[in-house]
Amino acid sequence: MAQSPRDVALIPTLEDFRPDSLRGTPGFFRVGQARDGQWWLVDPLGQAFFSKGVAGVNRSGRVDGRLPMPGPYSAAVAAKYGDDAHGFMRAAIGRLRAWNFNTLGSWAEEALADQGMYYTEVLGLGECGPVIHSAGARVPDVFDPAWREAVERQAAELCAPHRGSRELIGYYTDHALNWAQPRAEMAGENAGGRMGAAFSGEGREAERPSLLQICLSLEPSQRAYHAAWEFVLATRRGDLAVLAKDWAVELPNKETLRQLTHREVALVSAGYLRDQRLFAREFARRYFATGAAAIRAHDPDHLILGCRFQQAPGAVVLAECVYPNVDVVSARAADAFWEKTAQGCHAARAMPVLLVEAGWNGEAFTRAPAVRDARGVTTVERMLKKGRAALEKLCAQRGVVGYEWAAWADGEADAPPFGRGLVHVDDREAREHTELLSDLNGRAERLRVKRRSG
Repeated sequence: MAQSPRDVALIPTLEDFRPDSLRGTPGFFRVGQARDGQWWLVDPLGQAFFSKGVAGVNRSGRVDGRLPMPGPYSAAVAAKYGDDAHGFMRAAIGRLRAWNFNTLGSWAEEALADQGMYYTEVLGLGECGPVIHSAGARVPDVFDPAWREAVERQAAELCAPHRGSRELIGYYTDHALNWAQPRAEMAGENAGGRMGAAFSGEGREAERPSLLQICLSLEPSQRAYHAAWEFVLATRRGDLAVLAKDWAVELPNKETLRQLTHREVALVSAGYLRDQRLFAREFARRYFATGAAAIRAHDPDHLILGCRFQQAPGAVVLAECVYPNVDVVSARAADAFWEKTAQGCHAARAMPVLLVEAGWNGEAFTRAPAVRDARGVTTVERMLKKGRAALEKLCAQRGVVGYEWAAWADGEADAPPFGRGLVHVDDREAREHTELLSDLNGRAERLRVKRRSG
C-alpha cells in the first residue's frame, strides 16, 4: 500500500533524532529516538527504518539453527529446486518482498546474506562454553573463565564474515535463555523495573527455585557454585547459621539446600529474595558485558540486539540489558497482547524493543470467548481479527523498532490453517497469514507516523 506524501513527510529524518540517543556507526544500521520520543532503526543511508522480519528462511525451515535437517519441507524444497540454491534464494526473497517484509530474521540461509535484503544473526554465546541447565535455568556459567574464552572464540568466528556488511542490522547474543527469576521479578515488582503486565501469560504456576538457589545447588566442580556461596557467606563471616536466620530457613548444611532445590522447593523469604536480586543482577551484568566486549572486539559497527528473551526475564535482568552492552532489547510476546510485552520491556529502562517469535496461531488467538459470538465467528476469523489488532497496536508503540515472524515454514506437527509458517511443508504459500501480513506490513510505517501526528 503506497504511503501518502503526508505520511512520508512525517517519517523522521536524521535531523529529527535526538543526537545523544543515536547508537551505532554511521554508514551501518543504527538505532535512535526521535524528538517526539519514538524509537526507530536507522538504515545505512540515514533513513528511519521499521524492521519486518521472518525467522528460519532456509531450505529446512529450521528456527533453531540453519544446518540441513531432513523433513517434509526440506524434501519439498529439494524436489522443487534440486541443487539450485540460488533458485530457492531468489524465490524466498521475491516472496518476502511481495509480502512487504524487509528483513531476513534469525537462522536465514547463510548464502542469503548480502543478497539485497537486510538481515540479523544469532551468535549462541550462552551455549558455547560451560552451561547451567538445572531446575528450569538455562544460562551460561558466567563466572567460568572457560565460558569467557569460548565467547571470544565464538565471536571471532561468527562475526568476522559479517564485518563491513551494510545489510546486517545486528546480532542477537542468544535465543531462549531461561534466567530462572522469581515471579515477583517477572512481574516487575522489585528493583524499580515497572514491567507491569509484560509477559502476563506467565508466572501462574507454583514458584520454582530461582537463579541464586540453583547456583548454590550445583556441583562443586562448577564455578557458579563457588561464586554463589562466596556471595552469600562473605557478609556473614562464613557462618551458615547466620544465613539460615536471614533467610528464615532450616539450613544445617549445604546439602540440605541442594535437596530442597532437587525437590523444587523454592526459597521465597524476603531475606533470600534480597540476595537473589543482587546476585542475579551481577550475573546478568557479566553476561551482557562479556558478550558485548567480544562482539565489539571483532565487529564494532553492528548493533547488539539482546538475547531474544523467550520467558519473562525479570526486572533485575532487564536492568542490565541496557546500552552500551545492548542496543535493542529483543523479547517474545507471551500472549495476544504483544504491545504489553513491548511496553513492559521499554518501560523497564527506556530501551528500544524488537518483538521476536511473533505469530497468531496459538491458543491466545484461537480460543473462543466465554460468551459465543452471535454471528458465529469461525476460529480462523477470530485468529486473524486478534492477530490484526495485535500487530497494529505493536507497530504503533513508540518503543518498538520492529518485529520478527516466528517461522518461514510450518513444522511437521502444524495443521493449516493454524500453522506457524508463511509457507506450508509443501512450500505452498500460507495465504491465511500472508494476505493479512502483506497488508499490515505495507501499513506499518503509516501506523507509526499516524501515532506521531495524532
